[in-house]
Amino acid sequence: MTKQRKVPFFFQTAASREAAASAGAADVDEASDDDAAGEPLALNLTNHFLIAMPSMLDPIFGGSVVYLCEHNKNGALGVVINKPTDMTMDVLLDRVSLKLEIVADSAEFRPGSITRPVMFGGPVQIERGFVLHSASEKNFTSTINVTSDIGLTTSKDVLEAVAHGDGPMQMLVSLGCSGWGAGQLEDEIGRNGWLTVAADPAIIFDLPYEERFVAALKLLGIDPIMLTAESGRA
Repeated sequence: MTKQRKVPFFFQTAASREAAASAGAADVDEASDDDAAGEPLALNLTNHFLIAMPSMLDPIFGGSVVYLCEHNKNGALGVVINKPTDMTMDVLLDRVSLKLEIVADSAEFRPGSITRPVMFGGPVQIERGFVLHSASEKNFTSTINVTSDIGLTTSKDVLEAVAHGDGPMQMLVSLGCSGWGAGQLEDEIGRNGWLTVAADPAIIFDLPYEERFVAALKLLGIDPIMLTAESGRA
C-alpha cells in the first residue's frame, strides 16, 4: 500500500518546480502510451471515497476515509480526509516561509481556513504536501484535475496564493498521500477492507473532519453500528 510515486515536493523553489514539471510531462506521456495499449479498468474509482471496514485493522487506515484522486491500471493515489495532524494551516504557512498577507477585516479573510488542521494524507511521501481544492481561476504548477470541480495540487504556488488572499475558495491540505500498486487496491476491496461510494465534495470541504466518516457511510445508507468485520462490499 505504500508504493512510492513521483510527486513534486510542494516546498520546492520555482526553478526545481519547473524541472519537476518537465519531467512529470514526460512521465504523463509515457503513462498515456501505456494506458492506450492496455484494457480499461472494469471499476474506475477516481473521485470516490474509500471507507475503511472494521476488518481494516491497519493502525494507519483503520477508521479512515480516503478520497481517490487517481485510479488506473498502474495503481491508485488518494488522500485520507479525516485524520488530522497537530499542525494548523497558519503554522504550515510559517514553516514554508509564507507570510499571510490578508488583513482580518478584508473580504478575502476566512479565519476558519487558516486555523483548520492539516490532515495526515497517508504514509507515502509524508514530507510532501498535497492540496485538494475546489476549481480555481489560477493555474498552479503541478495539478491533477480529478474532476471539473476538484483538483489536487502538489506545488507551493497554491499556498502562495492562499497567503496572498487569492487561493481556492475551498481546500483540504494534507501531508503525505496514500498509494496502491497495480491490483493492490482491488485486492483489498475484494477482501472486504473497504467500502466504496461516489464522493461528495461537501464532505471533504464543508464538514468537520470528525464527521466525515459517518457522513461518507450515510451516502450508502449505512449506520456505523450496522457494520461488522464480516460485512461485504456495498
